[in-house]
Amino acid sequence: MKVVLFCGGLGMRMRDYSEEVPKPMIKVGYRPVLWNIMKYYAHFGHKDFILCLGHKGDFIKRYFVEYEEYTSNNFVLNNGKREIELLNSDLDDWNITFVDTGMTSNVGQRLMKVRPYLEGEEMFLANYADGLSDMPLNEMIDQFKKSGKTGGFLAYQPTQSFHVAELGDNGMVNSINPISKSGLFINAGFFVLRNEIFDYINYGEELVMEPFQRLIKEKKLYGHRYEGFWMPLDTFKDKQQIDDMYAEGITPWQVWDQNGQEIATTKVQNGAKAL
Repeated sequence: MKVVLFCGGLGMRMRDYSEEVPKPMIKVGYRPVLWNIMKYYAHFGHKDFILCLGHKGDFIKRYFVEYEEYTSNNFVLNNGKREIELLNSDLDDWNITFVDTGMTSNVGQRLMKVRPYLEGEEMFLANYADGLSDMPLNEMIDQFKKSGKTGGFLAYQPTQSFHVAELGDNGMVNSINPISKSGLFINAGFFVLRNEIFDYINYGEELVMEPFQRLIKEKKLYGHRYEGFWMPLDTFKDKQQIDDMYAEGITPWQVWDQNGQEIATTKVQNGAKAL
């Protein structure tokens, strides 16, 4: 299945980083968050990517054209340092299509601009390219297929320390609860879409606003609840937390690294860090 990744936004809430590099290229360890997301999809067998570029798209193009496989793979140095023999590879079987979708386009517009590259695809995957998860992707895809819906997304219950208040007339507070106990779910940005989604998007519309409202009216939108690990990289605080986890060897999003998964699970069970 093809994977559409929205990589063109300005990343205003990560301004300290995104002024130098586009938001999807912010490092998690020694690889960009975009690489981590692509590696996640490739782990589940989805290796045909369409990158919707915009802000600093040249930076993303250059990264992959000049990609240094030896940085994250085992290798043998032969012939007096003149020849690198890779023992394994990251992306030798990946296909990556780079498409300029505009500097200020919203997600719906970016998706419409890559429609020609999705011709003949019954279904495809999409992602905001700014969040990490260990969700078993193929389980979500299977449930989506069974649902018969047109669009689906990962529905995640927030764990932040916010409180949700229900207000009545004149500011009367009817209830106030931690957001984790409110029953509210957020769109976590992992999408499964049928090609007919394009019939629901009009020119200039954002994907989740008008098109998803139309799907809701026709009962064609599916939300896949998941209670495992998911974390966005929206703010500087998010980046610090991910960096701390990585430094401690807690990397649940690296589903391709079974050894790393075992280490992360053990540390969480021992109370090293709550995810």
